[in-house]
Amino acid sequence: MNVSHATPLTLVRTARELHALDSGSGARRAVVMTMGALHDGHATLVRTARERVGPDGTVVVTVFVNPLQFGAGEDLDRYPRTLDADLEIAFAAGASAVFAPSVDEVYPGGEPQVRITAGPMGERLEGASRPGHFDGMLTVVAKLLHLTTPDLAFFGQKDAQQLALIRRMARDLNFPVEIVGVPTVREGDGLALSSRNRYLSSEERRTALALSGALFAAQDRLAAQAALRARAEALPGAHGRGENRAEALSRLGEARAAADAHAVAQAAEGRGADAVRAAARAVLDDAAKAEPRLVLDYLALVDPSDFTEVAADHDGEAILAVAARVGATRLIDNVPLLLGATMSTTFGATQ
Repeated sequence: MNVSHATPLTLVRTARELHALDSGSGARRAVVMTMGALHDGHATLVRTARERVGPDGTVVVTVFVNPLQFGAGEDLDRYPRTLDADLEIAFAAGASAVFAPSVDEVYPGGEPQVRITAGPMGERLEGASRPGHFDGMLTVVAKLLHLTTPDLAFFGQKDAQQLALIRRMARDLNFPVEIVGVPTVREGDGLALSSRNRYLSSEERRTALALSGALFAAQDRLAAQAALRARAEALPGAHGRGENRAEALSRLGEARAAADAHAVAQAAEGRGADAVRAAARAVLDDAAKAEPRLVLDYLALVDPSDFTEVAADHDGEAILAVAARVGATRLIDNVPLLLGATMSTTFGATQ
């Protein structure tokens, strides 16, 4: 990428140095917040930020392993620190500066006594599995937004609940910043890019592929329902005979429809939530019997506005989210879906 940066490519360690980066030109500023151990998913965030602010804008990448969002027994000390490699990736992707502060710089005087509370959404799914995680995450995001003063902040959709909470915080607390979600980046085998993937052995990685496999199976089921629905509606004479969609589907006489009558009935009525859950669950159940085995934390089909489970007749956007452990490594993944009358999938993830 050939760009002229508003600020020189530089590493800064303190808030004072960060504030000195202000060019005063009025160009737009973006921030990409990370905990380091950068990979191509992070690089995609930086490239997207650079595209949005243009060649004269400023893109700040933060690298800070936030102790507030690690609970007891979690991998704070184990979390990889690879600053030299992070600098290369960030600057190659279009960053103007990397802000890599110490814990004392971010939390002078020790852990903050006043923190952001994530509220009810922060107590579900990841919040239930990791109590206090989202409070710590929102607290550091709020601090870094104040320190970096961006016009735009970019976050990956892989952490869908985190993204939803950050958007809610920015709206509820009137942060003057646009929160931008960037689609999940996947490796060639479908595994969502994560700094924790490096912990997986080759055998564990094979089992871990069940996370993305479950999500793709749900997408396939939804697409199959959409196709059955469309064919039923287009069946010659169906409307003239006064048939409902279930009757029209039964006249297709296809082996797949006969073998999956429940899914066909749901397709006919426009209710796909239960079938989507079942398709994903079947893949995860198989992985639970593998060696090494997958230990499921949760599989949830949720409303993206509040992360509550959707009903069987849900009509509209949803997120299918999964979290599981393979060996000592905990992984998360998700896909956005569109359920209901249109019975189609929203391919928000780069597969």
